[in-house]
Amino acid sequence: MIPPELRYTKDHEWIHVDGDRGRIGITAYAQEQLGDVVFVDLPQAGGAVSQGEQFGSIESVKAVSDLYSPVSGEVVEVNGDAAAQPEKVNEDPYGTWLIVVRLSNPDELSSLLDAAGYGEIVK
Repeated sequence: MIPPELRYTKDHEWIHVDGDRGRIGITAYAQEQLGDVVFVDLPQAGGAVSQGEQFGSIESVKAVSDLYSPVSGEVVEVNGDAAAQPEKVNEDPYGTWLIVVRLSNPDELSSLLDAAGYGEIVK
């Protein structure tokens, strides 16, 4: 099940936009490919991210993968619970967000995939 209310990147991140803020996480497909997540490296609040650029990394028993921002903006919140308990990403990938970004360019959202488009990539 790919939540229809989210937007997606080809790199398997999702974003839920509410006003000028976007909550970002990784998809169920991504966490399945990674296996058991053991560490999440996230940026500090107050930093800037750019669309398509790395903002952190996620480590599993199989591999370390970079995390890429779906949008540009300022990191206004970091999910310390996800960093302290990275297994939550496996348990609930769409309920476990990693960072919240204040969007600097909302027009970037039009370049992201909807649920149907993302579903075509992962089938």
